[in-house]
Amino acid sequence: MGANVAHKFRTGLKPQAFVESMTKNQDTYQNWSDAFSWEDEQDRAFFASLQHRDDLRCLILAADWCGDVVRNLPVVLHALKETDMPVEIMVMEEHLDLMDEFLTMGGRAIPVVIFADTGGHVLAKWGPRPKHVQAVMTAFKQQNPDRNATDYEDKIKVARAEMLEQYGEGTGYQQVIVKELRELLSSI
Repeated sequence: MGANVAHKFRTGLKPQAFVESMTKNQDTYQNWSDAFSWEDEQDRAFFASLQHRDDLRCLILAADWCGDVVRNLPVVLHALKETDMPVEIMVMEEHLDLMDEFLTMGGRAIPVVIFADTGGHVLAKWGPRPKHVQAVMTAFKQQNPDRNATDYEDKIKVARAEMLEQYGEGTGYQQVIVKELRELLSSI
C-alpha cells in the first residue's frame, strides 16, 4: 500500500480506554459488543492462530459519534482480541493527518482498520463498513458527485436509510465483518 504509520505507534488509545472515554453512544456500543458471538469456531481458531504473528500491528481510526464505529468496532475488537495483536484506537479528530491518508472515495469515513508490520509499513486496511453496506454509499457517491446539489441532503438520507437496511435488524452483519477481516488477514 506504500503508506507507513510507524510514527503513529503508541500515540493512540488502548481499546478499553477508548470505550471508557466515550461520551456518546457508549450504551449502544456496549449493546453491539455484548451481542457478539462466534458463529463459526473455525473463524475464531483462525484469529487465535495469529497469536504467533508478532510482526503485526493494528491502528483503528474511530470516533464515538459515528454510527458505523459504534456498530462495527465491537466486532473488529472481538476478532482482534483473539490475535493478541497490539491494537490502538486513533480518535479521528486527533489524528486528521492519518485520516487523510486513508480516505474512502475522497471522504473521511470511519472506522478504518489499518494493519501494519512492526516497521509501520501498511499491509492492508478494512473499513469503514462491510462491503455490501459500503456498496450503497459507493453507488450514491457515483450518482451524486455534487455535494452542493439542492437535492443532495435528501438523497443522502435515503442512502443512509438503505445502508441501515443492509446492516439488517440483528447481528448477521457481524459475521460478515469477521469473514472480511479473516480474508484480509489471510492475505498478509
